[in-house]
Amino acid sequence: MTEMSTLCYIQRGHEYLMLHRVVKKNDVNKDKWIGVGGHFEAEESPEECLLREVREETGYELTSWRYRGLVTFVSGDGVTEYMSLFTADGFTGEPAPCDEGVLEWVDIDRVWKLNLWEGDKIFFRLIDEDAPFFSLKLVYDGKGILREAALNGRPMELFDILEENGSKSGIVRERGVAHRDGSLHGTVHIWIFRNRPDGGRDVLLQKRSQVKDSNPGCYDISAAGHIEAGDDALPAACRELREELGIMAEPDQLICVGQHRGQYQAVFHGLPFRDRELSSVYIYQEPVREEDLVLQPEEVESVLWMDWQECRRAVHAGTIPHCIYGDELDMLEAYLTGLER
Repeated sequence: MTEMSTLCYIQRGHEYLMLHRVVKKNDVNKDKWIGVGGHFEAEESPEECLLREVREETGYELTSWRYRGLVTFVSGDGVTEYMSLFTADGFTGEPAPCDEGVLEWVDIDRVWKLNLWEGDKIFFRLIDEDAPFFSLKLVYDGKGILREAALNGRPMELFDILEENGSKSGIVRERGVAHRDGSLHGTVHIWIFRNRPDGGRDVLLQKRSQVKDSNPGCYDISAAGHIEAGDDALPAACRELREELGIMAEPDQLICVGQHRGQYQAVFHGLPFRDRELSSVYIYQEPVREEDLVLQPEEVESVLWMDWQECRRAVHAGTIPHCIYGDELDMLEAYLTGLER
């Protein structure tokens, strides 16, 4: 079955008019907070549907609005809905009671804390970042869990959100939302080492691409990445080595050193970035020749072999641009020292 609808976030200063769906018993949006809108009537255009639904649900007549994107919802229970998404910043009239739920003006920053659909958080983020007109596809599993998202035809990364003890919470969240919200999620860190004839040890560092959404141009772990929703750490580590460096590693070639918990927040490209990750840390010591590596351009600008002890000193002293956790290096040093005893 196919449906068509509109949804609108009406803005007043730094507030959005949000609808808390608490009235209907058999409501797919029960207890959720959404914008205002509804389904098309016969022969309506998106704008005609928008104006009618806003008037019926709020009592307001819109005077200024913007068409922000088209959202394709695949519900997982046989319904596909095409939703025209709008924002509005001009209206007249007096507020009226809504038979769909309770209307409330909510500070835009607080909207993130409301009970929203995970897919709604994605388009709310895109609106907040003033993204150009977009096409967003959201696929759910029929039980309210987000299983797939694509922006303008390209897949988006989804993560399993973790409890503080590291177990999966059951929430699946899009990468940009997770980093906007500071949600705890799983990653893999793979450190590549080589032994020198003089008895020393080198570590391979990558220099992050300048187009990365965080820490562009900084030196980082040999290879690292997020654990995608539904995936496990070890296959994710093998995938990251293959994608970022072109290394075809077998699972038994990776040595798990332990887990590292890290967090920080910063602003990159004018956008807030909050990272909270639980990382499975691996060592890879198979022979690696720099000239054989195939770097992923959008991820890795270049690589550099560095003396391991020099690397530790440089990271702790901050003498190189990096995004490496010093205590993770200490954990690796303790493991490597233990191997030498």
